[in-house]
This record gives sequence, structure tokens and C-alpha cells, in this order.
Amino acid sequence: MRGTQILFVGLLWFFCVYAPSSFCANVTYDHRALVIDGKRRVLVSGSIHYPRSTPEMWPDLIQKSKDGGLDVIETYVFWNLHEPVQGQYNFEGRADLVKFVKAVAAAGLYVHLRIGPYACAEWNYGGFPLWLHFIPGIQFRTDNKPFEAEMKRFTVKIVDMMKQESLYASQGGPIILSQVENEYGNIDAAYGPAAKSYIKWAASMATSLDTGVPWVMCQQADAPDPIINTCNGFYCDQFTPNSNAKPKMWTENWSGWFLSFGGAVPYRPVEDLAFAVARFYQRGGTFQNYYMYHGGTNFGRTTGGPFISTSYDYDAPIDQYGIIRQPKWGHLKDVHKAIKLCEEALIATDPTITSPGPNIEAAVYKTGSICAAFLANIATSDATVTFNGNSYHLPAWSVSILPDCKNVVLNTAKINSASMISSFTTESFKEEVGSLDDSGSGWSWISEPIGISKSDSFSKFGLLEQINTTADKSDYLWYSISIDVEGDSGSQTVLHIESLGHALHAFINGKIAGSGTGNSGKAKVNVDIPVTLVAGKNSIDLLSLTVGLQNYGAFFDTWGAGITGPVILKGLKNGSTVDLSSQQWTYQVGLKYEDLGPSNGSSGQWNSQSTLPTNQSLIWYKTNFVAPSGSNPVAIDFTGMGKGEAWVNGQSIGRYWPTYVSPNGGCTDSCNYRGAYSSSKCLKNCGKPSQTLYHIPRSWLQPDSNTLVLFEESGGDPTQISFATKQIGSMCSHVSESHPPPVDLWNSDKGRKVGPVLSLECPYPNQLISSIKFASFGTPYGTCGNFKHGRCRSNKALSIVQKACIGSSSCRIGISINTFGDPCKGVTKSLAVEASCA
Repeated sequence: MRGTQILFVGLLWFFCVYAPSSFCANVTYDHRALVIDGKRRVLVSGSIHYPRSTPEMWPDLIQKSKDGGLDVIETYVFWNLHEPVQGQYNFEGRADLVKFVKAVAAAGLYVHLRIGPYACAEWNYGGFPLWLHFIPGIQFRTDNKPFEAEMKRFTVKIVDMMKQESLYASQGGPIILSQVENEYGNIDAAYGPAAKSYIKWAASMATSLDTGVPWVMCQQADAPDPIINTCNGFYCDQFTPNSNAKPKMWTENWSGWFLSFGGAVPYRPVEDLAFAVARFYQRGGTFQNYYMYHGGTNFGRTTGGPFISTSYDYDAPIDQYGIIRQPKWGHLKDVHKAIKLCEEALIATDPTITSPGPNIEAAVYKTGSICAAFLANIATSDATVTFNGNSYHLPAWSVSILPDCKNVVLNTAKINSASMISSFTTESFKEEVGSLDDSGSGWSWISEPIGISKSDSFSKFGLLEQINTTADKSDYLWYSISIDVEGDSGSQTVLHIESLGHALHAFINGKIAGSGTGNSGKAKVNVDIPVTLVAGKNSIDLLSLTVGLQNYGAFFDTWGAGITGPVILKGLKNGSTVDLSSQQWTYQVGLKYEDLGPSNGSSGQWNSQSTLPTNQSLIWYKTNFVAPSGSNPVAIDFTGMGKGEAWVNGQSIGRYWPTYVSPNGGCTDSCNYRGAYSSSKCLKNCGKPSQTLYHIPRSWLQPDSNTLVLFEESGGDPTQISFATKQIGSMCSHVSESHPPPVDLWNSDKGRKVGPVLSLECPYPNQLISSIKFASFGTPYGTCGNFKHGRCRSNKALSIVQKACIGSSSCRIGISINTFGDPCKGVTKSLAVEASCA
């Protein structure tokens, strides 16, 4: 089927280029919506960032997005990925933007291409290449000629690539929108009057490129015509564009939040996310995008922040590993179906908004015989409201969608979709046959030298800022100095170090003396390390490191990193203090073995003849292993390691840091979705490592012979690490008599007669429901994996569900006393089921 789709897209492009333009899509807009070939469209979009997954994953991610009800895939374009060295381009592998856009087209979806080229995106340096920083006279993101020249050159490069492949809708391709700049309105005041002229320049530059599709600027209230200004946030129902000629668009509806090393794991309840979506369409919105729909993984050194974790899961409807997250994916799919049932009314007119009660809002779209309505309860308690002569129960913080202005097809707080419990199964490393060595552990190692070891080191008076010195070629910069101490050996003193961040290790005479770490809220590091000096010459070697460069904020490119001082020895024997800051230091960019290639396992200096050193800083480790069998997603559990970076078959799976533990307080397993959401409202995993599991894409693994290389910075035991494969354990559903019928039965009389239905479907092809772990009709309570019987229960529920479901790949059961009997009259009953598939 997919091959047929690709052929069709190819034929469409051919006709667009060589035949009359009627084959090509004409994309414009008016005050209500984007207009594609003369027809207003209600569109649902989701962000997938191509380099945060692999080309092998793209088709499946895109298909799952389409199956979830999306019309559009949105992505940033990452300048520093594509032009790592000025004038040298990379569009291969995970950077193959054209291949990604064509994969979206092959699935029959549209593309919103956010060229920027500033991305933010919790991506290293906001997506800017570091070489940009060194152009004489440059100032980023303001009316600055050197910056504008480079920004235009890269934007033109991307637009021309898309045109050459006929990827704009005006050429028959999938791209219906492009974005220039990004969230500049949040920080433009800091740039003064030059910000306004810069935005005018950016708008003019973009529209001059003649893409044939509209351009947007998000969070830019003064976006010049014809650029559409759009909204980003957890809620955008109150947003109004800056012109009545522009549609109301939402480019980032945050489906969760990013994870920082040292932070708890954020999540966003689907009831709240669905409420935000429905509210936006209720109040006149016609284009909404989930940021993220699939977050993915920050491979290599691509994370920004600083301190952004390697996982960019974002609590998205498709998780980091490419598995749909239930019930989030399924419930939003139902919301999309419900909104599409209203599309004809939505595109025909503006809403009439009234308030039938306190904190209740009704929006009606009516033209001729077509009518659709939304009823919102924006309070945190339930309400009953009369609307059009009928009574409706509205749960707290919910929207009911009425495609005919009478019958409720969906309420955002009532989930019909099944939920799933996924888990990781841990297994030890299977060493490749013949790979065992004299150490008996299967591991070999190289010690990274402490201090200066490379021929390209250099000396300077004073302390250098790190990013200007390393140009981000490495996380690491050595600062080394020798001092003479008079008197007896064993002099006790304190080494005081101040750094812009992000972390540092101090070595005295070749031995680790102490470390310091910033955090996502404060990158700066100030430490006082007790040290013992010897009589005569002493070496002080400071290893400063970055954990992803700043990606957001006014003038973020100038914030800097590294040990800028002062560096002081306090409390010497005679009571004196020595400030080392302005003395001559020797510098080394990066690590010795970063340059010699052990990350792909090729260095000939691996040691396997003696006892494996563990819990020591600055060690490279290597082992060969057999990949876990099967097709389930694979991760490495780095419990037992400290901090570093890992490579599988030469591909960096990112920075690992399982020793950075989140604070103890502030978490909840059952976050109340009622009321406004914020990034700190719903947290889990408190008092635990922020991230222990690190994704290895299956396509990076060979069946039998694989090489894992680690650089361990602070000390760990590699023999403790293990594989983890992700699988789905149980699936559950809990549906009450008050739920609407399934959305897909809306247009049939059967749907109205059936009433609420509980549905279960095995997550993978060729699976069948093998057992029913729990079934209760009456007043069951609890959550998936922990359901309990209530005081009221039908004794027939388990056998009825077993008969309906076991042996089938899916089943549907009506929630009715006709099926289960009535164990407690006058009480609203529900059916809760937990099942497993095999």
C-alpha cells in the first residue's frame, strides 16, 4: 500500500511540474482558516523532529501520527546539524530533511516546515552553528547585517532544496506552511528598536523567496502582513491574531514538558490536553499542533539547556521509543474525530459565544441547516447546564462536543480509549562469542590522562571563557597550572573556584580532589574544595565541562561557560591567600582520546590484561555484545555508572548521567487534571535518577556483533549496566454508563442505540487477547494494574468479558444492565477491565 502512495505522490509532482497548475495545491488563508485549493480546512498537526529519531523509524512514526488523526507533521530545521562547518553541509542519515519530508508526503500528510533558522527546541545553542558566533561584528537575532546575511543564506539554501525536490504545495508537494524566526516576541524587548526592524526584515526576506505557501511567526504579536502570527503555550483559546484577515493558529500545544538532568519527570494528563484542544477549536481556532507528538531522543551532543536530558520523550502521544502512549494517543484520536465531525460548521462561520451559567461557555457554529456546538465547563467542579432546551452534565474542566448542536459525541474528561502499562525487562549483556579477555569481564579500557596531554595545548595569562576557547568541539576544557609551596609537606588549604558552568572536576597532583555541578536553573558553579598540597611543586588541573549549550533567552549566545574565576587558594600555612586567576594557565581543548577514535572502538591501545578499574574518573570502556533478540525497543540501563557519553557501533546514543537525582518533593502519581496546567504541576520520579534508560535505535544494532564504548567522567562500574527491552504488559479500560458512545459510531443509528462501549485491542499485529486479569461491573475503582472491586459488583462480569474477548485481537462490550444485570439500582455503574495479549 505504501509503495502505491509513494508512486501517487511522485505522479502528482510530475503533473505539477510538467502539466497545468490545476494539479498543484494553492494554499492561502482568510480570517477563519488556511485555505487549500479554495476550501477552508480544520487541521490537526503534530511535531516530529527528524534528527531525534532515525530514518528507519520515520515511516512508522508518521503512520501512527496519521492513524491518530493528524493532517500535518511539523518540524524545525536544525542549522547546526546541516552546516556544522561554514559552507560544509550535511543532509545524510538523521539529517536527511528531504527524505523526511517525502516520507510525510508518502503517508498522505502535509508538512509545516519551521525553518527559523533559530529553533530553541532544547537543542544545542538553539540550533545555531557555533561558527556563527565568531563572525566579526555579528549580533544574533537583531538588525545586524552580518547575522542577516548568514540567516538569509541558510534560509535560501533550505527553500531552494525544497523547491528542487518540488516539495512545496504550490509544486504538488506536502509543505503547506513555513515559519521564519521563532518565539522572538518573548524576548524582543531586550533588543530595543533594532528588534522591530529585524522582524520587518525577516518577514520581507521570507516572503521574497516565493514558496507559494504562507509564512508564520509564532509568539510575534507585531508580525508584519502577510505573515501570520501564531500562539504557543499550554492553552491558546484566548489568543487572537493581529489582523482580522488572519486565522487563529496554535503552533505549539505542549503535550508535556522536557526533562532536565537533576529534575523530576513532567507529565500532562490527557484530560487537560484534550480540554485545551477542544477549547481552542471551540473559540475559533482551525490549526493546532502538538509539541511534541513524538519527542524522541537527543543523540550525540545535540541537547541544549544546559542540562537537558538525553530523553526528549515530552510525555508525547508517541513515546521516545516509537510506541503509542495510551490513553493519550487514543483519547486525542477521538477528540480529533469529534472535531472533524464539526468541520463543515467550523469553516462556514464564526462562533456565537454565550455563557449559560457561571464558568460555563457555549459556542455555536450555525449556518443554514448545519450546526455544531461546544459546551465548556472551565470550573474545577462539575455542573449541569441547560442548552437549547436540553440538560447536559458537564464534568469539571471539560468540553462537550455536539456535532449536531444536540447530541454529545465526546466529553474531554471522559476517556473511551484503552490505557496500557508498558514496562522494561532487564537482561544482562550477552558478550559476543570470542570476545572474553583475560580480565574475565568482557570489558577493556583506556585511562584518559589527567591534565595536559595533547600537542595542541597552549598557554595564556588569565582564565579563558570556555565556549570561545573550544568552539564547542568538545564538552571538555582543561585548565592547568603549577604552583610552588614552601614549608612542610601536607599543607592543608581550600581551593575556591567560580565557574559560569556547567560542571567541573578538580585534580591536585594527579588525584581527584572534588567536583562541582550546576543545575538547569543555575548553571554557575561555586565550590570550596579542601586540598592537601606538598612542599615544592604542585599541579592543579581543572576539567571544566558543558552539558549542552544555552538555547533560549535574549543574547543567549553571549552567556558563556567555563572557569572564569576567581580561582583562589585560601588559608595557606602563613594565613595568606593566593589568587591564581591572572597567572599563566595552560589549556587543552577536549580529551586526548576524543581525537584518537576510541568512540568507534578502533584505538589500538585498549587494555584487557589486568583488573578492570572501576569507580575511577576519566576512563574509557569498551565491550562487544550480542543485541537482545526480537523487535521490541532497546535501551541501556546505566545504573552503576556516573556521568559520560556512550557510543554503539560508533553512533553516539548521547550523554548519560544516572547519578544526577531529582529532588525528593513535589511529585504525584495521580495528578488532578482540573485547573490550569503548568510545567511543574504534574511530576513523577522524585528522589530518583532523572534518567537511567538510554535508547538504542534497533537500526544501529547488528544481530550478533556490536561494540559499546563509554567515556566515564566521574566514576562507575560498567559491569553493572544492562539491556532493557520495552514491552506492553497490560491494557485496561474503564467506561461508565454516562460515557458517550464511541465516536466512530456517531453517524450510525446503531451508535445511538448501543450507548457506551468498552473497547480493547492488542497493541501489535498477530497478537490475541490471552487473559482477563480483572473485570468488574458496578463501582470498581483504581488505575490500570491496580483496579479494585467496589461495594457494588455484578458476579457475571468476568465470565462475560472472557467470553467476548479471549482469543480475539480486539473486542467491544456494551456498558449496559441488559448485559451485566443491575447490581445496585439508582447508581451510575461502570465496567473496568484489565487484559493481556500474547
